[in-house]
Amino acid sequence: MSVRDGNDPLALVQAVQCLEQGEVVAIPTETVYGLAARCDDDRAVDRIYATKGRPESHPLIVHVADEQAARAFAVEIPDVALRLMRHFWPGPLTLVMARREGVAQRAAAGKHTVALRCPDHPVAQQLLRLARARGIPGLAAPSANRFGRVSPTRAEHVTAEFGPQLLVIDGGPCREGIESAIVDCSRPHPHLLRPGTLSREALEAVAGEPLRQPDAQSPQVSGSLASHYAPAARVELWSARALAEQW
Repeated sequence: MSVRDGNDPLALVQAVQCLEQGEVVAIPTETVYGLAARCDDDRAVDRIYATKGRPESHPLIVHVADEQAARAFAVEIPDVALRLMRHFWPGPLTLVMARREGVAQRAAAGKHTVALRCPDHPVAQQLLRLARARGIPGLAAPSANRFGRVSPTRAEHVTAEFGPQLLVIDGGPCREGIESAIVDCSRPHPHLLRPGTLSREALEAVAGEPLRQPDAQSPQVSGSLASHYAPAARVELWSARALAEQW
């Protein structure tokens, strides 16, 4: 495969054809690049786990084109999720809701919940809509990096990680550069499972109530392990005083 320009309509057609065949494709979003496969094909989702080296017990985020597409995956959309969805979608916010039986089971790692996001990137939106027109309801798409490594924000980062055999749709540098915030709306009160570029205050203002901390009943999400998004380099933490003394 190769890197293809996301502004080229033929590149998007090629990507959708690969997705139809159960292959994995790297796509841009406003947060980071993702390894995408059709969420309704268990073998395709398995290829994501194998490519990333990700534990199969870790659920994947399902990317959808809009609210209507999200309704195909959720048993219901709670009022708090609907408020967040209509205010922040498309955008860097993932919402966890109770999953409809029989849909996205492999992507959800067999859990009773499903994580849904509508990306705010023109290339991702075009791909999702083209895919839906071809009968693909959504794309499972975790970050396009080896498990535990730093997430890529440029097409060349993905190629450096996986080599030229993976089709990468180049949508330019990611605007946000940080993974989406994740809010669990599957329980009576919303929980912030992972912070992102959206502030807690902004989320709470729309939710209409405080976001609680993760607890033992919280669904498992990326970034919740003791070690995650780790760079392949030595990292040192310096205090502001130590930096000032150094310079």
